[in-house]
Amino acid sequence: MNELKKAIRLTLVLIVICGLAYPLLITGIGQVLFPSQANGSVITHNGKEVGSKLIGQQYNDDSHFVGRISAVNYNTSTDGKEIDATSGSDNLGPTSDVLKQRVEGDIKAFLDKNPTLSKEDISSELISQSGSGLDPDITPKGAKIQVDRISKATGISKDDLDRLIDKNTKGKWLGLFGEEKINVLSLNLAVDDMKNMKSN
Repeated sequence: MNELKKAIRLTLVLIVICGLAYPLLITGIGQVLFPSQANGSVITHNGKEVGSKLIGQQYNDDSHFVGRISAVNYNTSTDGKEIDATSGSDNLGPTSDVLKQRVEGDIKAFLDKNPTLSKEDISSELISQSGSGLDPDITPKGAKIQVDRISKATGISKDDLDRLIDKNTKGKWLGLFGEEKINVLSLNLAVDDMKNMKSN
């Protein structure tokens, strides 16, 4: 009976320490030292939360840059109140006929939106899904090949769009690792701001 009491007391102590005190401590540290990251790296624009810099969004209109293709629909819900951030991928192998058809369809859709381009111009990330299906970034090349379409749709000059791309490009980590990349949400917000400035 004494051993049972000790085991119960130890269990209760560990529940308090590991289940309550430690999570609260780590959450508190995160909120104090890294508030943005702890709350999902949400981007606020003009006083409104517009998305997370960690989660890509789908853009279908001609006035915005498009990002990587997703296997799931993670866009803002139709009522504009919730964001479905469900991740996922098709996990199709390179010999899959379904994958081949999907890629061919995506290439056609991209070329239809960007008629001045050829198949060889398309940056690979614009027709390939990321593992999570939520990749928020594209390469500078993937952005620059869309400039012609966006310039026509927004009235912003190609030079101004190129400067926005350069301004929003993040270099390799420590200058060595990874690739240059652009957060599509941040870039599109910059496009919206410039478009609004020109219309005012």
